[in-house]
Amino acid sequence: MKCVILVAGLDQRLEEELKKDTSSKYADLVNVPKALLPTGNGNVLLDNWWEAIRWAQTRNQFDGIYLVTNAEKFKYYERWATANGFPRENVINDGSTANTGGIGSLADFNLALSCKKLLDSDVMVVAGDMLFDPKRFDIMGVVSFFKAHRDEGDVACYYEMDEDEDESTRGIIEVDSRTKRVTSFVEKPKKSDSRLASIVFYVFRKESIPSLKTFLRDHPKPQERSFGRFMEWYLPRSTVFGMKLPDRFDLIGSVSLAEYKMCTANNENRRKQLGGAGSPTGQIVCRTYARVGVLGNPSDGFFGKTISLSIQNFWAQVSIEESDTILLVRHPLNDPTTFGSLADLHAVSVNEAYLGGLRLMQATCKKFHEFCSTQGIAIARKNFTLKYDTNIPRQVGLAGSSAIVTSTMKCLMRFFNLTNSDIPKDIQPNFVLSVETEELGINAGLQDRVIQVYGGCVYMNFDEELLTKNGVGAYEYVDTTHLPQLWLSYLADPSDSGKIHNNVRKRWDAGDEEVRAGMQQFASIAFEGKKAIEADDIGALADLMDKNFALRRKLYTDAALGDANLKMVGIAKKYNAVGGHLLAATLVDISLQQPWWGSLCSNLCGFLLARKFEESVKDLAASAAVAKVFATAMQIVSDGDRERESTATICLSQLCPCVESSIFFV
Repeated sequence: MKCVILVAGLDQRLEEELKKDTSSKYADLVNVPKALLPTGNGNVLLDNWWEAIRWAQTRNQFDGIYLVTNAEKFKYYERWATANGFPRENVINDGSTANTGGIGSLADFNLALSCKKLLDSDVMVVAGDMLFDPKRFDIMGVVSFFKAHRDEGDVACYYEMDEDEDESTRGIIEVDSRTKRVTSFVEKPKKSDSRLASIVFYVFRKESIPSLKTFLRDHPKPQERSFGRFMEWYLPRSTVFGMKLPDRFDLIGSVSLAEYKMCTANNENRRKQLGGAGSPTGQIVCRTYARVGVLGNPSDGFFGKTISLSIQNFWAQVSIEESDTILLVRHPLNDPTTFGSLADLHAVSVNEAYLGGLRLMQATCKKFHEFCSTQGIAIARKNFTLKYDTNIPRQVGLAGSSAIVTSTMKCLMRFFNLTNSDIPKDIQPNFVLSVETEELGINAGLQDRVIQVYGGCVYMNFDEELLTKNGVGAYEYVDTTHLPQLWLSYLADPSDSGKIHNNVRKRWDAGDEEVRAGMQQFASIAFEGKKAIEADDIGALADLMDKNFALRRKLYTDAALGDANLKMVGIAKKYNAVGGHLLAATLVDISLQQPWWGSLCSNLCGFLLARKFEESVKDLAASAAVAKVFATAMQIVSDGDRERESTATICLSQLCPCVESSIFFV
């Protein structure tokens, strides 16, 4: 790919005002071309572009960089080229002067294409006299976005204007938020609802160059030969993708001295506020909570419906802060690299497998970079240090891995100043899922990722038509104040909690009527459960939870669910009848689901107890019921198996629903 920098504009307005300024402050800037004016941070305007472009060139993104100027300022740019390591032979003189007038920015671009024989190359073109912060985005991201869409069209970069900017001075565009296609381009409209401003920052395919020449042939007047007029003409004839840049651009076109002074001062202040050079970003901490599935599981992988709940008892937390290089810090307990002996290494590997959080953070960072590149999201060129911590019990099905991935995603979004408008909230679960399935080979579904992005209690509809059309399901909050008190039980050592694979996925793919009907029934149970919760009908909810488990047991078999799980359900049902205080005691799927490949490695031993007590004896009844359930549950590990009692302890705790619906928890 080639790159052409345009600095051939003849800005007489600013030059005349510099000559008339009586303060002597700008006397040394008289006759200096606009692109070589200082920006306030030690650089001139052109230095910012050269820094960004040269960074990409050192990473083999450009194999030729050219600069087009006019006859009056040609010597200035030759001297700049010599001082900054820019090849002087690539500085092109378009022959124009203040007396003759310019030939038009599009004609300048065509001059570079023709005289340097660039017609058979993809080309990036930028206006080198705009003010921006080169560290606010990585130009390599623009190149990557172009490459991802090259077979379909060209790329136009844009930014969102601030309130003080006048749309009549910019080319205004509209972009489809899903496809990233530019749907409208109007050059300097008198009024527009859109605040998206296009700038001279494009990447054209070599196949698009003939269209440029056609436009020049049909528009001979210099004032018509601007990129704005060309894009108005070109867009209906071709496909152009829009890439949003996170920084505003100033000093576009003809500007005044007052505007120059204001913009350079504002740019320096903005650089400091947004974490530019000399102003490192402070530590950001994001937390994601564990989840339990309430109803509908595991139909999320089969176009069904589910209800899940985020709980504050357990969480995964990631912190990020700016640093000179990218550093992923291993967790001292979860990512061990030092062992007392080979036997210790073996024991840790058997019990914990190879599931540390370090690989989760690394995979998330890799996928984040790819996602931003392909989706046209420009991110700043700065590095960071990532750390994580978690108290989510491992391998018991509380979605501990996806919690770390989700927290890492949240940190990266905040660090790079991205919001839900950049990565829509309903898309974020898809991103988390792609990290686990595509990068790490973890078999998973959307349910866990949706609840961990949204928080609270969520009813999810994974209807096939919705997923096919929109790529996402329909997600609706359920008011957590309508939920009964909930208790969670799980084994500290879940190694024997059910590891027999099943053939449900295979049967589904083959069109098995029983499986197809079963998944529809799961969806119906979730739908009815939502209505029961909203109506405060806890008895109906309890019955539906029992139905969900019975159907799960029928389709997946006892061998897949695991003997320990079934014993726990038996205990819950036994105490369901004591005093009428426990209205439901049902195994609810909180396992690491494997719906995508048709097996249920149910690494859990857990159940939820929905409880409702008479107000006068609520606390007393709660204590008594929990004590009885816990004492009886301990029989699972104590009867005839004393050696495993200490490692297979059953943990029981009251759940605290997470009502945080914000993506960021700091």
